[in-house]
Amino acid sequence: MPVPDSILDQLKLLIPPLDGTLHKGQSGRVGVLGGALDYTGAPYFAIISALRFGADGAHVICSPTAGGVIKSYSPDLVVHPILREDSTLEQVKPELKSLLSRLHSLVIGPGLGREPYMQSFAKLALTLARAQGMFVVLDADALWMVGQDLVLIKGYRRAVLTPNVVEFKRLCDQIGMNPEIPAGERASLISKELGGVTVLQKGARDIISIDTTGDTADLSTSHLQGASEEREKTKETIEIDVQGGMKRCGGQGDVLSGCVGAVLAWGKCYEEGAYGDGTVPPSRVPLLAAVGGSIVTRTTNKRAFSKQGRGTVTADMIPEISLAFEEMLGSGQN
Repeated sequence: MPVPDSILDQLKLLIPPLDGTLHKGQSGRVGVLGGALDYTGAPYFAIISALRFGADGAHVICSPTAGGVIKSYSPDLVVHPILREDSTLEQVKPELKSLLSRLHSLVIGPGLGREPYMQSFAKLALTLARAQGMFVVLDADALWMVGQDLVLIKGYRRAVLTPNVVEFKRLCDQIGMNPEIPAGERASLISKELGGVTVLQKGARDIISIDTTGDTADLSTSHLQGASEEREKTKETIEIDVQGGMKRCGGQGDVLSGCVGAVLAWGKCYEEGAYGDGTVPPSRVPLLAAVGGSIVTRTTNKRAFSKQGRGTVTADMIPEISLAFEEMLGSGQN
């Protein structure tokens, strides 16, 4: 089933115009929190994908053991190696809070790992992001983190979860889902149980669901514009059947999270009035970001596979992102 034209039309409204009217930063500053001793590739793939998608600024928040390596991958990245194992949360909090205040979206999880100190910093970042009204993506070990304490994310409708098959099954178990629930309805049920968080279930066909028919939305913070809009009951599922390649790369999920993060950053810039007519409500941005990230990532993989075949690796996908974007969404010169 193709993506409805109404969804694509809304998504295109979030794309920053290429007409010379915007200044540096108004096409979105994206942050990725992740990267420890053994995990440097994942945060790099996520953040470079956000740049290739069209974001303006790229920041990686990581441990000192990973910072130098990640920085060496590209001079386009701003790397903040502030997540020290021997630092307390109170020591890191002021700098992390200041850094997040300069970003438009945050991707938590690529290369995060499960070491207690990294998990603690990720929880802190998510808490700060919620307080600031940031759009966030949760992937990889950030999904494991929230699974241990669902309250961390419950009701925060500015979040997108991007679970793969294993992570999705774990989420189903953690919310106590009845195994007899049809497979096509499970993403929607997870969204409902988590208070309207957008779920992007990765698979042969990506399933994107949002169900805000519950009563657990985070409506107490000032960043949520229009309480009546946020209280509106919505249930929506979109199945993405855009063809990908025949070889799924190990880092393709990181590419996806970076692409979703880029659209979320655009959504924040759009919400703040940097461009656009303001007709797309903030409550639609996570769903639109999930759709945009999915269709472009799948097309990126298809393009890379057509050139490299069985030997396709994630690095082959990066140069194809901007071309896949134009193929699916146009040049953006609106």
